[in-house]
Amino acid sequence: MDSAESGERYARLFRKAGVHLARGNVARAVEVLKEGREIAEQQGNRRMARLFEAEIERAKEPPAETD
Repeated sequence: MDSAESGERYARLFRKAGVHLARGNVARAVEVLKEGREIAEQQGNRRMARLFEAEIERAKEPPAETD
C-alpha cells in the first residue's frame, strides 16, 4: 500500500471514529481507533500509531463540563 492509500485509509478511520463520537457511541469509536492503530503498527508507521493512541485516550476521557 502506498503512502497516499495509507493516508486515505487513516483519514477514513478518523472520520468514522468522529461520527461515532458525535453520536455518543464512545465504545465503537474506540474500536475504530484501535483498528487504525493496529493497521499503523502493522505497516511500521509509529507516528500514526501514536496519533491513534492519543485519540483513544482522548475518547475515553469524560466530556468537559460546560457552564
